Amino acid sequence: MSNSATVGVLGAGAWGTALAQMLAGDGRDVLLWAREPELVAQINATRTNSVYLPSARLNSTIRATCDLDDMAPLDILLAVTPAQHMGAVLHRLARQPRHLVICCKGIEAESGRLMNEVAAAALPQTALAVLSGPTFAHEVAAGLPTAVTLACSGGEAQWNVLASAIARPAFRPYYSDDVTGAEIGGAVKNVLAIACGVVDGLQLGQNARAALIARGYAEMLRFGEALGARAETLAGLCGLGDLVLTCSSTSSRNFSLGKALGEGQDPAVLMSDRRTVAEGAHTAPVLHRLAQDRGLPMPIAAAVVRLLQGAPARTVVTELLARPLSREASAASNPE
Repeated sequence: MSNSATVGVLGAGAWGTALAQMLAGDGRDVLLWAREPELVAQINATRTNSVYLPSARLNSTIRATCDLDDMAPLDILLAVTPAQHMGAVLHRLARQPRHLVICCKGIEAESGRLMNEVAAAALPQTALAVLSGPTFAHEVAAGLPTAVTLACSGGEAQWNVLASAIARPAFRPYYSDDVTGAEIGGAVKNVLAIACGVVDGLQLGQNARAALIARGYAEMLRFGEALGARAETLAGLCGLGDLVLTCSSTSSRNFSLGKALGEGQDPAVLMSDRRTVAEGAHTAPVLHRLAQDRGLPMPIAAAVVRLLQGAPARTVVTELLARPLSREASAASNPE
């Protein structure tokens, strides 16, 4: 591989590896940073990531590194580290890139900051963007058609730079300038996917899942609008689109976690044994806290917090169903 890479990917989990594979699909060089030296060695030697994305045979133009200094010459970095660790990784960069595309989905648990706020504090001279949407890593790595939102803080000028670097025939970004909306859609849907997994684990049926998706979307919209997100953003790929995908399949780590909770497994054991991160488990408590601080009713998010604390799944769902009857209305009118 040459040293002509222009795009780097921070994080070699399933999603980071899939994005690197997609970007390298047309023969362009991609630099992929991983924390674990043994994973770097495996990717470079065998073209596989057996821990996080075993289904993919990685392109030869991907080079892995565990040295963050190797990312310094690159103008565009995709941040795909776990949300709770992104700030620490960005602070270690030797040089601020021209563009950082945030690809992780979550809210910083300690501070309550969105990822773009975390990144702005670490990299004040860098133009920020958010890439979010309905994306299963193994499908992106396999080259299956995927559409995402690419929300750019720098407007259309930044979009023109990033779209040309990121878009591929089977990976289609759509422009937005609503960075907050793109972030909130991805963060909140992870929490709601846990709830949908619980419904599946309890074998409550498709009707219950559809109802939970609809009422969960109302919570997403209510929270997003309170933080300045636009309703049309949350109705798009990075909100409703991502919500539908991750609330319907065990390919979603958050859905799988919820399903196990619904089947009665211990949340502490589930979290300690998982090799990949279910971001919704970290986001749920801070999301619930932020909603309470703003007086926003989010009963599904509150129920997920109780489940993660060890409350019996059937009891939590029964109490959720026993809430007072109310009128179905717009999120802005706080109908819950």
